[in-house]
Amino acid sequence: MAKDAADYFLHLSKDKKIARILAGRDSFVLTRRRDIYLHLCNSIMSQQLSTKVAATIRKRFLKLYPGKPSPEQILATPHETLRSVGLSGAKANYMHNVARYAIEFGLDYKVMGKMNNDEVIEYLTRIKGVGRWTAEMLLMFTLGREDVFAADDLGIQQSMISIYKLDKTDKKKLREDMLRISAKWSPYRTYACLHLWRHKDKIPDAV
Repeated sequence: MAKDAADYFLHLSKDKKIARILAGRDSFVLTRRRDIYLHLCNSIMSQQLSTKVAATIRKRFLKLYPGKPSPEQILATPHETLRSVGLSGAKANYMHNVARYAIEFGLDYKVMGKMNNDEVIEYLTRIKGVGRWTAEMLLMFTLGREDVFAADDLGIQQSMISIYKLDKTDKKKLREDMLRISAKWSPYRTYACLHLWRHKDKIPDAV
C-alpha cells in the first residue's frame, strides 16, 4: 500500500494531464473488507444503477435478515423475495450464484489475498453474472488493490476522452489508447481511476 498520499500523488503527477486533476484535491485511501461474498453481491446489485438507487436496494436487501446474511441464508432466500427489494430476475439469480459459489468453492479473504489480480479476476468470473468489471470493482474496493485499471468503465472512458481528447468513435482504438496511457500510472492505477471518477462528475453529458 502507498505509505501516504504523497507516494501516489508524486507518481501520477508525472503525467501532466493527470497532475491537473490532482491539483488541490483530497487524496483517497483504500480499505480492505473481509466479507467478499457480500461485497460481490453488493456489486451485482449496483450494476447499471445510479448510486442512489443501488443504495436503496442494498438497504432493503439487508433488512430481509436479522443480521449480516451468510451465503447459506442468501441462497435460501426465494427469488420472489429478492425481487421484492428491487432486484431484477437476472440479478436475483446472480446473487444465488455468488452464494452457491461461496459455499461450494469458497470466497475466503485470506486465500484470495494471496492471488494476484489476474488470478482473482479469473476465479470470480467463473460465477455467472460476475464479469470483469465487477471483479475489478471488488479488487479495488474490497481487496484494496492499488494497481487496477477499469478500462471498460464508462466513467473512466468519459474522463479520459475529455482529458486526453481521445477518439470515442473507434471502440477498439479507444481501449488501446486508454491502456497505453494508463500503463505509466502503474503501480497506482486504482488511485488514478478514483480521481478520474471524481473528475467525471464535472464533465458535460455530451462528452
